[in-house]
Amino acid sequence: MTRPEESTMETLDISVPTVHCRSCKLTIEEALEELDGISTSDVDVDAKRVTVSYDPGAVEPAAISSAIEQAGYPVGR
Repeated sequence: MTRPEESTMETLDISVPTVHCRSCKLTIEEALEELDGISTSDVDVDAKRVTVSYDPGAVEPAAISSAIEQAGYPVGR
């Protein structure tokens, strides 16, 4: 995974209603690590939210949501 420059970063906050434990958190983080353009990701199990810092020139928000869903966690709409 490449780490883009911090100055180009945008933040995406995604609702993930089915996340409920540390295993969920790790699974989502591992799925996001596979994407180029992701700088950081934070899965808040209590709030059921994922916050991602990403380079919009390298990855689109739809691809981030798709990676979470492919890991088995539907995102809120």
